[in-house]
Amino acid sequence: MATLIPPVPEPDPAGARPRVSARGRLRTYFLTGIIVSGPLAITIYITWWFISLIDGWVKPLVPASYLPDHYLPFSIPGLGLLIAFLAVTLLGFLTANLVGRSVVEFGEVLLARTPVISGLYKGLRQIFETLFSANGTSFRTVGLVEFPVKGTWSVVFLSAPAAPDVQNALAPGGDHVGVFLPCAPNPTTGFFFYLPRRDIVEIAMSVDDAAKLVMSAGVIQPDDPHARIQAMAATLRAARGEDAPAPAPQRTEA
Repeated sequence: MATLIPPVPEPDPAGARPRVSARGRLRTYFLTGIIVSGPLAITIYITWWFISLIDGWVKPLVPASYLPDHYLPFSIPGLGLLIAFLAVTLLGFLTANLVGRSVVEFGEVLLARTPVISGLYKGLRQIFETLFSANGTSFRTVGLVEFPVKGTWSVVFLSAPAAPDVQNALAPGGDHVGVFLPCAPNPTTGFFFYLPRRDIVEIAMSVDDAAKLVMSAGVIQPDDPHARIQAMAATLRAARGEDAPAPAPQRTEA
C-alpha cells in the first residue's frame, strides 16, 4: 500500500515582505497625522488665546481714534500685544535713566506706606527680580534628590542658598540650598524645602527638558534630534510595509 507524502512547502523568496492591509495603512497614516498636526494645532490655539487676551486688556485703554480698527473694516490681531511690548520696553528704558529711577522710587515710597498693597507689591517685585534677572541663577539648575524615600530619586529645581537666619537655625556654618520639587503632571505645584548641597546631585539638563519630563511623567525624554528622525522614518516604513534597513557593514583594515 503506497504512502502519500505531503508536499513540502516551498520557502518564501528572500525578498518577500509581509503585506500590510489597507486598514493598517490607514490607521498608521491617521496616527502620523495626529502626531504632526496635534502639537501644531495646540500651539496655534494657545498663541491665539494669548494674543486675544492681551488685546482685550490693552485696546480698551487706547482711544479709538488712535486704533487702526476704527478706520478699517476688520480688526488687526496682535495690535494690543505690540502696544504692550512697546510700553513695557519704554518703561524699562525710562527706569534705567536717572529721572525714571527717581519716579519709580517715589512711587515705591507711596506704595510702601499703603497698608495692604505694600506687602503684596514687595513680594511680587522680589519674585520678578529673582526670576527675570539677567544674572540670576534661581530655577536655572536641575538636580536630583532622594525623595520620598531613600533609593528613589526626584527631579528638583535649585532655588537659592538659604538666608543667614535659616542657615544658622539649620546648621551654623553649613551650606543649605532651597529646592523646588514639582509634581506631575502640573509642575507649577509641588514642595519647597532646604537641603544640604551635598545631598543634591546636579545634572546637565535644561529647565525646559526637566519640565517636559515632569509634565509627561517621564514619557518625553530630553530632546534627541537623531532619535526623533529615526522614529519618524520607522513610522513611514511601517506605513509602507517595508523592513528596517540593515546596518552598513564595517570595513576592517588588513
